[in-house]
Amino acid sequence: MELRTESASCGKTGGIQVIARAAAIMRALAQHPQGLSLAAIASEVKLPRSTVQRIIHALVDELLVEQAGPAGGVRLGPALGQLLNRTESDIITLTRPYFQKLSQQIQETLCLCSLSGDKVYVIDRLVAERELRVVFPIGVYTPAYATAVGKILLSELPESSVRSLLPDPLLSFTPKTLTLDKLLAQLKQVPKAQFTLDYDEFIEGVGSCAVLLNTYLGMYAMAVVAPSTRLKQHATAIAAKLVQCKQEIERAIGGQLGRNENFDSRLAEH
Repeated sequence: MELRTESASCGKTGGIQVIARAAAIMRALAQHPQGLSLAAIASEVKLPRSTVQRIIHALVDELLVEQAGPAGGVRLGPALGQLLNRTESDIITLTRPYFQKLSQQIQETLCLCSLSGDKVYVIDRLVAERELRVVFPIGVYTPAYATAVGKILLSELPESSVRSLLPDPLLSFTPKTLTLDKLLAQLKQVPKAQFTLDYDEFIEGVGSCAVLLNTYLGMYAMAVVAPSTRLKQHATAIAAKLVQCKQEIERAIGGQLGRNENFDSRLAEH
């Protein structure tokens, strides 16, 4: 009887270990959307290549991982995307009451976004009810490097991943679009603040202020999008309201509380 109990315990422990290793591999791939070789994965997760190969084969069978292309390597697969897409309706349902409250307070357009390769995908938005406002469709993709919401999501990636995702030189949409070097320098400063700003970097006359949302459903970002001149006038108040909203959402759905910072010192850089 003791032998059977010990065997069952060992099997349970082994199963948990495999799940933990598979999760570590998938987290490594999430940091490298362009894909990684088996050797690179083994190096990142500190496991033998043979172990990584066995786990990768199982993940490929479940479509959680797929071949990255003719050059070899693997990346996160379509089944994971399907699972994430199913959470979008949940994240919209959970965040919408907070968005409505914030929209009433600041009277500006809000959007909820996720990172999709080198672009930002707009999952949800609330359009301000005022004469001069910014309107854009749900589902639109915008370049991550030229928007505040994209930059705050890019700041969560290692610099090597950002370089792999983005072209060099970056395509300029306006005279205010950053170069790759300036973008990378700006991304390094993001952890010191709770938000990012852009003025006229993607569309002349349009600016945005964004915060990160760390939820149990995944990493998202929310932003206020407004005419640049109006955003500059009210940036301090808007940033404070955004951070407050972020903290309320993260308290409700499992993220970490934001840090308290001096908004004026951050805004002075812009």
